[in-house]
This record gives sequence, C-alpha cells and structure tokens, in this order.
Amino acid sequence: MVPAQEGRARSGQESGAGPHPTQRTGEESEDLRHVIIPLLHTLMYVLTKATGITEELYRRTYTFCTRLLTLPAPYCTVALDCAIRLKTETAVPGTLYQRLVIAEQNLTSELYPYQERVFLFVDPELVSPSVCSALLLEIEAAQVQQTPEACMRHVVSHALQAALGDACHASALQRKLKASPRGALERYFHAVVAAVEQMASDPSPSREGHQERLEEIYCSLLGPAAAARGRYCGDPLQDPQPSIPLPSPHITFHLWTDEEQLWKELVLFLRPRSQVRLSADLEALDLQGLWPDRELARASMLSTDSGIERDLPSGADEPPGPGSPETERAGLQRKGGIRKRVWPPDVAMPACWAGPQGLHRRTGVPGGVGELVPGVSRLHTARVLVLGDDRMLGRLAQAYHSLRKRETQKFCLTPRLSLQLYYIPVLAPEKPASCRHSELRELATFLGRADPWYESTVNTLCPAIHKLAEMPPSLDTSRTVDPFILDVITYYVRMGTQPIYFQIYTVKIFRDLSQDPAEDIFLTELNVKIQDSKLPKDGFSPRRRGVAEGPGAELSICYQKALLSHRAQEVTSSVRATGLVLKALPASDTEVSGPTHTPPSAAPITDHTCLNVSVTEVVKSSNLAGRSFSTVTNTFRTATIQIQSQDQRLLTLLLDKDGRRMFRDVVRFEVAPCPEPCSGARKTKAPWLGSHQLEVEGTKAKPKPLLMPINTFSGIVQ
Repeated sequence: MVPAQEGRARSGQESGAGPHPTQRTGEESEDLRHVIIPLLHTLMYVLTKATGITEELYRRTYTFCTRLLTLPAPYCTVALDCAIRLKTETAVPGTLYQRLVIAEQNLTSELYPYQERVFLFVDPELVSPSVCSALLLEIEAAQVQQTPEACMRHVVSHALQAALGDACHASALQRKLKASPRGALERYFHAVVAAVEQMASDPSPSREGHQERLEEIYCSLLGPAAAARGRYCGDPLQDPQPSIPLPSPHITFHLWTDEEQLWKELVLFLRPRSQVRLSADLEALDLQGLWPDRELARASMLSTDSGIERDLPSGADEPPGPGSPETERAGLQRKGGIRKRVWPPDVAMPACWAGPQGLHRRTGVPGGVGELVPGVSRLHTARVLVLGDDRMLGRLAQAYHSLRKRETQKFCLTPRLSLQLYYIPVLAPEKPASCRHSELRELATFLGRADPWYESTVNTLCPAIHKLAEMPPSLDTSRTVDPFILDVITYYVRMGTQPIYFQIYTVKIFRDLSQDPAEDIFLTELNVKIQDSKLPKDGFSPRRRGVAEGPGAELSICYQKALLSHRAQEVTSSVRATGLVLKALPASDTEVSGPTHTPPSAAPITDHTCLNVSVTEVVKSSNLAGRSFSTVTNTFRTATIQIQSQDQRLLTLLLDKDGRRMFRDVVRFEVAPCPEPCSGARKTKAPWLGSHQLEVEGTKAKPKPLLMPINTFSGIVQ
C-alpha cells in the first residue's frame, strides 16, 4: 500500500468513520491488484538470474502463481506463463538462465537451437542525432563485454552454482573457466547444456539426478580434490561468491530509411551463417506444395464429402498401401473427417529447419515456437523495437502490412520466424512545449491507460532518454558506460509478452473517378482538410444555383453506424464541412483521472477496433446583419466510411500525422478495416499428383481484419 493510502486508512480508523470493514477489505483487494503483474515480472526476473534458490522457495512461488489462476485476464494469463516456467526451473535449476542466454546471444547448440535478436529501428527524421548516439554508445559498450566466450562461461558457472549451491566454489570455478582455452570451454559448455536440456525434456525430471550429473562436470573441471573442499576452503569474507551477470540481448541498431528494410533485415536474420547470399531454401518454401508456380500461398480447400461415415464408400477409411493407385490419386488424405495436407515424398526439407522434440512451452523457449508447416520449426524470434512517435508507428504498420502481403506470395518467413513488435515513445523536444507533443503520442497514451506497468516503466523513459542524450560526454575514458536506457529496453523486450492488437485501416484514394484509386493504410489517424482551390473543369467551376458560397465544402458521407448489436445500419448524409478527423484510438475523454496505477475501467476493449469520426460542420444562420457561418463538431463511430466532395472542392489527406504521407487533390476516398492479405476463390492444382491431377476449387471466406500486435507487460487491464 502506498503511503497516501496508509494515511487515509489510518485516519478513517481513528475517526471511526468510513465503510464497513468487509467492504473496505474488498476495495483494498481491488486496489492492490495493480501490483500483481509487476510483482510477477520482477519475481521471474530475479529467479531467472539468481542462484542458490531453495526448492521450498520455488514451490511457494509456484503455489502463489497457481492461486492467481482464479483471477480474470490478464492476471491469470501472466500467472500461467510464470507457473509453467517455474515448474521446469524447480526440477532443473538454471534452465531459464541457460535458455535465455543461448537464444539471445545466438550461441550454437544442437539441443537448443533457438535464436533471438532485437532489431532497434529509429527514424532519423523523427529522433535527434544525440539520442541515436546515446543509444549506440550503450549498445556498443555492452556488446564489447559480451563475447561468446564470456557468455559460455556465464552459462557454465550459473548452471553449476544453481544445481550445487554452497558445494560449488564459485571463485575457483570462474578462475578455471577464464584460464581454459576456447576448445575446452566449448566442451564444458556443451556438456552442461546437454545435462540441463536432457533433464528438462524428461517427463519426470529428478532434481537429485540433475545434481549428480552436474557434479561430475564440476569435478572434471576443478579436479576431485578441489571439488571436495568446496567453497569452504577459505574465509568467506575474503573470498566472497561472485555474482553472475545476465547479459543483455543481442541488439542491432538500424536507421529506418527504406520501406523494405524490415523485410530485408528479417531475411538476413534467417540466412544460414555459412552462406554469403540469401539461401534458396527460403524461396523454395510454399504453403501449397513447395512449388514456385503458385500465384498465392493461402487458398482454402473445399471438401466435397459430408463427413458422415455412412456416406463414404466401402473401404474409404482404410489407408491404401504404399505405391497403390489410391496413394497417387489422393492429394488430401481423410482422417476422421479432417482434411490433412499430405506433403509430397520427393520434397526434401533442409536439415536446419528441423527442430528438437519435447521442448517445454514458455520455459525460456522464444514465443510463438511451434510448427505451422510440417517439418519446419520456428527456431528464430525477431523482436522489433521502434522508437519514435505515432508517425513511426504508421511506418511500422506499412512495413507490417507489406510483410504480410509478401508472405501470401512467398511463404518463407512465417514458418520459421516469430515476430514480436515493441514500441518506446520518443518525441523530439519542443520549446516551448506545445499540444503537438500530446497529439503525437496518442498510441503511447492508450497503451499506458491499458497497461499501468507500461505507463510506469516505458512511458516515463522518454524524458530520461533526452536528459541522458544532452549530457556532455565524459573525458575519462576509463569510466564504464551506465546502461540505463539499455536496461529498460532489456526488461521490456524480455517481460513484455502480452500483445495489444490494433486494427489497420486501408484507404482508397480517388483523384479521378474514372481511374483506379491509389491505396494506402493508416494505424492511428486520417486527417481530412478542404483545399482552397477548386477542381478546374472546362475553365470554370460549376456552382449550383441558389447556393451561397461559404467556408468548407459540400461532402457526401456514407457510413455504417457502429452498434452494440453489430447490426448493419447504413447512414447517408450531405453536410458542409471544413474538415474531418478519423481516429482509430479511443477518444481522450475516456481517460481516467486519478493515480496512475488505477486500472482504466472506462476504456472498453472494443474501442480501438472502430473509427471515431469527428466532422467540423458549417452551420449557416441569418440575422439583421446578414448571413453568418459558424462551426460545430459532430462525432460518430463507424468501421467503414466513404466521403466524396460534391461542389468540386478538392481534399487533402494526411495519414498518421506524417507530412511525408500526404495526398492532395483528392475527390473521393473510402476507408475500411484492412483485411488479412489472402487469396480469393480460384482453382488450385496439386502438381505432385502427376497425370492424375486433382483440381480443387478454393472457397472464398470472409476476410479477417489485419491486426498489428504491440507487446506490453499485461495486455489490457480492465
């Protein structure tokens, strides 16, 4: 309980006033829920790094997490994730640390081949050079100390200390590892990894068996005599047990200057180290049979039977023998009424795509691990972190949409890569401070309302980044760089596992109604303004007779009204307006006043899945002085809208507040939720069937909306 709450509670007890004790207890339990998720994340961070944790403490923490499963989401979701990891860590101490370091530092291990990388993207036009320099300085200073040899020493030392506890002489162990050559160090590293992974993959792991196996490795390192003396060979005050650092993840810094830069970096991340150019295996993988003559990869397959057993011909459920005509003619094999893809036997999957079996979910394994395609494991996790304001997120949405669209044509990244998106708001300093700052960080404000821990940890980092960037460089080169920004980034990308999904909207822009429209997408806002100039037509602009010239333009608006019943109600109107604003985020009046840790109960989950449209309408009035015009703002909510200028005035569209994404001389535009890039109805063939080709007609289903996830610590807290 914070001090202010303690003072209020104490004053209430002294005066004898206040609610009933039972009611006060319930309110306090509700108020204390905001500390659950920060407590769980901090607890898991400490348990991952520390050694010497007793088995009793692990079990008490696990019991605490299981009790939280009765709470609503997101508390139960985060608690379940922690409980799964704690279960493995209790039986095999050191598993979480070992897997985290191996994946983040890209250490070679056959038993744990997963790799992670943090891609830090910065737009040089939105972030100052001083901030970029400060980030680069911290990243380079950390990576100089995190050599592969140092990381392998950390893994070996941590595993032995976590398993043996006080019986491990940590100082002698680290001295021995530092003196070992690279070949011997790699042998010890692979031996420790094998012992930990084999025990962790065991259905019934034994903590005692794990200790015995690591004790053998420990004796081979220091020798039987030195190992027998243990850590009590000297005075503990003179020979303290050194701490083992947790290296920061491998971060690459990129200036975002190319629209295709995200795609290129992800492909290079998946490229095998032994190859200089892009592997041809990436081009070979296709969801519909691994052949390049497919137009698009995702086409639904239409089932022609009812799925009822009595409707099947006799012997339909008996699998045909190898080499039989049935095998050659069957492109889809029936298994209990479920259509399952049969991969052609002549397609050789690359050996590097096959992953290990039996790895536990979320026990240090990168998120999204699984097999989307048979025989292909998702061994890579790309954590894309962008710094900037809402304009940078608009560029990220463009790159994300382009990547998903490209995947429908060449299905090469999704089967092998888990993509995680992160966002840290960094705004350019403005003097004096203006309302432009609040306009450019609307999405960060929404994330802070949805997740209080994100507000306290990430949103408060922006002022600190500017202060550190403005500090003069130290003349003392011997001083180590304080990795303050890097520590917060590391904590965010490791603990931020709960995404919040945002709808991407597509806009069709007509400059000429007789031609095909241009298309673009936006994430946060579409701003519409009326141009002063009119559209020339035969040297003059037609004006309807009897209509007085006034500010703005006559607009025809057609939209589907957003109703709680989800029924379609189309509304068509004609208004004179000076501008419109279409926002994809909840209005600012949904913000909750009060302490920053209070859960924002006023922001429903569905608020960020529809557009909030504000129309600045012109109202004409007549009086003794003549005609006058005033403006009034009308708002409504919709998912789709079409707007067209009626009196030949042109429109200017501004996407995601980015001056580089401005469209002028627009006559009409249409906005709708961007669908998942997918193929329509078409006929597809299975080319591996030879002369007996099976022609299956694809079914055109209703497209799903394209949602872009941004990771937070807890998701949306109700």
